[in-house]
Amino acid sequence: DPASSSAPYRIYNLGNNRPEKLGDFIAVLEEAIGIKADKHYLPMQPGDVYATEADVDDLRRDFGWSPSTPIRVGLKCFAKWFLAYGGRA
Repeated sequence: DPASSSAPYRIYNLGNNRPEKLGDFIAVLEEAIGIKADKHYLPMQPGDVYATEADVDDLRRDFGWSPSTPIRVGLKCFAKWFLAYGGRA
């Protein structure tokens, strides 16, 4: 149990504490980098999940941190950083 572990470090889950639609996520990245994704829609695959969300309760408890950056803003900032540091779209 990570909460009762005596390990000297902790791993925290970062996110916005709510599910986001994958299509919306991709659309924001497409807009941010100026390239349309080559999407191939398939049925659900083994291991796929319908929804996930980050549980940031540990961050809130340990640091008083709560997510405040909207996904659209965060993804655009990430894309700008990625392209500036030699990433290719």
